[in-house]
Amino acid sequence: MNARRWTAGLLAAVATAALAGCSSQSREEACGTSPEGVIECAPDERSPAPKISGELLTGGSHDVAKDRGQVVVVNFWGSWCNPCRAEADDLENTYQATKASGVTFLGVNIQDSRDKAIAFEERFGVSYPSLFDPPSRVALALDIPPNTIPATIVLDRDGRIAAVIRAAVRQEGLQPIVERIAAEQPAPNGSR
Repeated sequence: MNARRWTAGLLAAVATAALAGCSSQSREEACGTSPEGVIECAPDERSPAPKISGELLTGGSHDVAKDRGQVVVVNFWGSWCNPCRAEADDLENTYQATKASGVTFLGVNIQDSRDKAIAFEERFGVSYPSLFDPPSRVALALDIPPNTIPATIVLDRDGRIAAVIRAAVRQEGLQPIVERIAAEQPAPNGSR
């Protein structure tokens, strides 16, 4: 039981670190944490996301900076990860339900082989793109240790970290968060 509390505390601390720019006040004051462990920052308390770019799983490259003006849901996953399998349908269903609202999804496949990752996407009908990041560079830039996936980060239309979810997601939990962030108006010139 103590090991579970310690692990939960460690995960919460790491998730909070991903929101490092949440202002000089304490994280608890600046960013709300739900009972499910979802950390959300108010629009005026969000920090810019680091560069999220790389080679796509199916070839070519992608840079999230080109998605500015859209809400971007970034999900870290691996084909070897059981909770990643469990959330795959919920992620795809949320993507389909929200993409008309200016929402895009991007997977980040870590510590995997390309063949296994492609087979995973085909098996679960994943229609949004994924970066292929075997060394976990993108995850580490966002303070997501590879041994703590799945993890999902929601960026607002200005490219700032709006929410961090450090567990497998379900559509009924993720979709309202995405819709709430999508309903926000971007700041003039991308700054608040």
